[in-house]
Amino acid sequence: MLTKLKHCWVMLGTLIIEIGADYSMSKLKTGFIALLAIFSFTFSSVSEVMTPTQPEQTAQAAKLSTAQQIAKINSSLSKKEKSAKHYIAMRESGGGYTAKNGSCYGRYQLLRSYLHYNYSKVNQEKTANKYVKARYGSWVKAKKFWLSHHWY
Repeated sequence: MLTKLKHCWVMLGTLIIEIGADYSMSKLKTGFIALLAIFSFTFSSVSEVMTPTQPEQTAQAAKLSTAQQIAKINSSLSKKEKSAKHYIAMRESGGGYTAKNGSCYGRYQLLRSYLHYNYSKVNQEKTANKYVKARYGSWVKAKKFWLSHHWY
């Protein structure tokens, strides 16, 4: 790129010297047209260099959607575990991520403090899995407890 720019400036300098030596109208017009061509070439080359590359776009495309993140979080659960988790979510909140009940919030009606006041869907899914694993060992056992007590 720098070589192209240096070449353009050398051509421009030569053109100015030629125009200065002879003020004929045809040379002046030719010089002006050449000057415009050089500048348009130079600026188009500079804009090509300054155009952002695509790694930024690639990084954004690599970012998972919320649904994909949730699927990844729950990918280690068996079919029975997923079914039990869904059952509890439907009983606790009707499946809604914004359900509120006192100090509990979200799809699994976890304590707001337990969610660390981060109410995103992804955080609710992660936190619910951690809570159930720590307290019951599995979603199937949590559902069994829920069926007896109507809370978990």
